[in-house]
Amino acid sequence: MRICVVYDCLYPHTVGGAERWYRNLSERLAAEGHEVTYLTMRQWRLGEVDAPAGVSVKAVAPRMGLYTREGRRKILPPLVFGIGVLAHLLRHGRSYDVVHTASFPYFSLLAAALARPLGRFGVVADWHEVWSREYWREYLGRAGRIGWLVQALCARVDQRAFCFSRLHAERLQEAGGPQPVVLEGEYSGTLERPEPADAEPVVVFAGRLIPEKQVPALVPAIARAREQVPALRCEIYGDGPERDRVAHLVAEAGLDDVIRVNGFVPGDEVDGALRRALCVVLPSRREGYGLIVVEAAALGTPIVVVEGADNATTELIAEGVNGFVAKSASPADLAAAIVRVSEAGPEMRASTADWFARNARRLSLESSLERVLATYDGRYFQRP
Repeated sequence: MRICVVYDCLYPHTVGGAERWYRNLSERLAAEGHEVTYLTMRQWRLGEVDAPAGVSVKAVAPRMGLYTREGRRKILPPLVFGIGVLAHLLRHGRSYDVVHTASFPYFSLLAAALARPLGRFGVVADWHEVWSREYWREYLGRAGRIGWLVQALCARVDQRAFCFSRLHAERLQEAGGPQPVVLEGEYSGTLERPEPADAEPVVVFAGRLIPEKQVPALVPAIARAREQVPALRCEIYGDGPERDRVAHLVAEAGLDDVIRVNGFVPGDEVDGALRRALCVVLPSRREGYGLIVVEAAALGTPIVVVEGADNATTELIAEGVNGFVAKSASPADLAAAIVRVSEAGPEMRASTADWFARNARRLSLESSLERVLATYDGRYFQRP
């Protein structure tokens, strides 16, 4: 089949769960013998694109900063990208059987819907998240109403929809969208049961340092947890607008020898840190899936996440088996969860490895890819 994958970011030029999903998806589709084109914004110097193997990458919008200083998505870049996607599909839509796009940041999905009558392709949309009206208001203030209405309009586009959690599948239908297929697998590593390494007294965070991740909460939480686990340390991997704030809090608390803010480092270094960690802590208040939870479990490392109305990572936690769900990101609640992991000892690492072995197939990229391909082959995508 001729498949057009659409997302405004391309891994590793930008790093995130959705970026990795679309790169992995594109590479696997190409490896299966499909003709794959990836539409994105240019995020690299001319001639230096790191393209997925076997995939034709086309930049349909210029290089632009995607985030404000506060870590929120800008409005202009998605508009420019949506116009570029629309122009491309109006010219080349007949070259594709399927256009597979991220729902967010929405304008690319609207572009695909507008171009479909001429291109006569099927539309697939991934809904990693469906934001509540309340969250839209918090995120954009008064303009949040416009964002919520655009999301509702996209939900009503004729599409085959995929979600990555039960939380957002339910929200999509509540917003007037179709009944989605829930894909639980984005993990692309080995499915064998891990042999957990001996834990070091280190808590690890890996991800973007943006407000939603609540990384500053780790500083007072680590200080509090050290009252019961004196040797405890913390490694923070990733970058973003919150990095300076985190570093300032570390210095202010006199914890420079305890908490290291490492920035982006090679993937092998992060994997090694995850393997040796006492636990991974993801204090996010908002997540559409939480791939890091599965990646940590694949190494036998327990995970601590935070309860929240917009946080789907809790669906991946079996309480007391592969980790704990803290009631909040307060120092007391996060510290209590970290201490519980420490007290559980090697037995929790073994139960985490067992949990992964039981769920590996369900959580694998291959499982999701099979369901995606089955959807592509359905009657919905047969040209009239």
